Parts: sequence; structure tokens; C-alpha cells
Amino acid sequence: MALIGPAVLCVFGLSFLWAWMIERRRDYLLLLAAAPALFAIAVAVQVFFWPASVPANALLSGLFYTVAVQIAAEAVLRRSGKRLGRVWHACAFIAVMGGLWYFAYVAPNLLARVYLQNFGYGLVLLVASLHITPLMRGRPVDRVLFWVLFAFALHFFPRTILTIGLEAPGDLRVFQDSLFWQALHLSLAVLGAALATALLAATLSDVIDDLRRERDSDGLTGLLNRRAFEQRAGAMLSVAGEAPCVLLVCDLDHFKRVNDSHGHAAGDEVLSAFGRLLRRVSREKDLVARIGGEEFAILLPGATQAAGLVLAERVRAGLSGLVFTFAPGGGAVTASFGIAERRSGDALSELVSRADRRLYQAKARGRDRAVADDCAEIPQPGPAQAAAVSTLPIRAPR
Repeated sequence: MALIGPAVLCVFGLSFLWAWMIERRRDYLLLLAAAPALFAIAVAVQVFFWPASVPANALLSGLFYTVAVQIAAEAVLRRSGKRLGRVWHACAFIAVMGGLWYFAYVAPNLLARVYLQNFGYGLVLLVASLHITPLMRGRPVDRVLFWVLFAFALHFFPRTILTIGLEAPGDLRVFQDSLFWQALHLSLAVLGAALATALLAATLSDVIDDLRRERDSDGLTGLLNRRAFEQRAGAMLSVAGEAPCVLLVCDLDHFKRVNDSHGHAAGDEVLSAFGRLLRRVSREKDLVARIGGEEFAILLPGATQAAGLVLAERVRAGLSGLVFTFAPGGGAVTASFGIAERRSGDALSELVSRADRRLYQAKARGRDRAVADDCAEIPQPGPAQAAAVSTLPIRAPR
């Protein structure tokens, strides 16, 4: 029975290894593949009683158990972009292994070793689970992963107390037939399988989310692409009702000259920098997209035309301050903007059409300016627009 749990976990380990071979940038998958293998070796050392010396057997099996638990904890944390750190792991390893050595060679005590290992491993996993509490605000699969890991960590404490109490069998063979030993491996098989399943589900969700981001993102700027923008903007307008909403369509002026004079690498530099600028000055809830070669769109829910003009001027000012490698003096690139505020019943296509007409007017008037729905042109923000700035907080650089 003691070998059932390791066998089940090794199947999961092979699954993680296969997943890592496909997605090698997810290094935590390799750690998740190694943890069940180390756990299986530890169980085999105990079951087959090799080496035959009790202290040596306790120390060797404890070594594999300890490393397996630490690797599993680190893998879960790395998936969430967190780590316990080498110092923490070194201290935990020395504490557990030092205690095992003491209670195996200096003051032999099986009961002390049982409590030291189970409470120590439970504590390591509990600390890992507490580090990923932010997952509780994430996707359902992340919340499930947190609770499974938390339950797995917590179960070490009551299970040990309830199954072994304050007295351990003196003979090792009797110990392997005890309630503690059977409950230990049954619980590790069940809860370990549950944790591995949750991790596989979370990994699959990560891969799917990455594929969606790649599908919906423009590779050069990191903004939404046209398909994703139209899909999300249409959905946003459908639930907005009569709430105000404004669309900015902007186009980099004379962009072809940059490519013709300085090469496509310079053009890519401009597009990438402009994309970062748009992300920086927009709000988290705004939809920012590259919808064409040098054409971009920003949809501002809950905003008015005045706020749209302020944002356009903010982008113009930011663009004038950018310095490119092909133009060390700065101010080499400008942009024109068309701004349309949503009217009652407007679909996205109508909003885009009006914003495009204003964009053409901005270009006809000499470029490097913003033209709004009422054909007003405000090259510099006035008092009303300055007040609207408060509705458009600048996003922290990323």
C-alpha cells in the first residue's frame, strides 16, 4: 500500500515532465516532475529498508522527503512569480536534516523524528500557501489551487497527532504496519493527487491564457490588435447603455518617411515607443489598440469629448519628448488625432467612422493636432480640459 501513493504521483510527475518538454520556459514544471520522483525514492528507501542501519535509513529517506517537499513548494511559488529564496530553503533544510541526524544518532527517538518531519513539511507547505494568497483574487482555478495546497499543508498537523499520539512503536517493522504509516501514505496519495491535478489544471489555464494574449496582442507594441479591439469594444458598448464614451483614433504623421529614410528598424522603434506611451497615459480600463500599420485607437469608457482632447494633447506632448536612436535631437515624430464621442444608439462602426473623419480633418489642417466631433481643434488644453485631466490618471510605467 505504501507504494500506491508514490506510483500515482509519479504518473503526475511524468505528465509534468511532458508538459515541460513542450513549454520549457515554464521551469516550475521540471521541478514538479522531480518532486514525485524524489518522494518515490524516499518511500522505496523506507519500504525496502536500504540501507539496513536504522539511523542511516532515517537520514537517507529524510533527505529525499525533505528535498521533494521543498522542490514542490518552490515550484508552486515560481508558477505565481514568487520564491522563498535560497536562504530560507537552506535554513529549512538544515533545521529538518539537523534534527533528524540528532534524533537518529545522538539521541535516537522515532517519535521525535516523526513529529519533526511531519510538522516541518507541513510548515514549509503552509508558508508556500500563504505566499500565494493573492491567487484568491484571481481565476477560479487559482483559488482552487490555493485551497488544495493550504489543506495539504494543514493536514500534516492533525493527522500526525491523531494517528501516532505520544508513543511510537519501537520496532520499525511494526511501525510500517501502524495506523500512522497507513494514514500517512493514504493521505499523501489522495491529497497529493488533488494538488497535482490542481497544478495541471492551473498550468493548462496558463497556457490557454498565453495563447489568448498572443492571439489578441500586437506583437510589436504589446497593445490589442484590431480583432481583439473590435471584439472587446463592441462588448463594452453593448453593456454601457447610455453612459458616455469617447473614441480616439490616432495616426503617426509621415510614418512612411521614417521607414524610407531610416529603415524598417527605425519604424519598429517608433511604433514600439508609441505603444508604450499610449499604455502609460491611458487608464487601466481603457482599450488601447494598434488597428493598422501606424494607426492606433483608444476607447475611453465613462469619458467625454473634453477628456478625449486632453488625452490627445497628453499623447502629443509625450511624443514630442521621445528620443529615438535615428533622431538624437528628439521631436522627429508627430501624430494626428480624430475624436468622436458616442451618441445615443451608436454602434462601434459608427463611432469609428466619425473618429476617422475627424482624423482626416486633422491631417488636412496640417497634422500634429487633434480634431473632435464638433470640428473643434484644441492644440493646448484650456481650463475645462485641465479639469478633465483628473478623470484620466496616468498609468504607472510598465
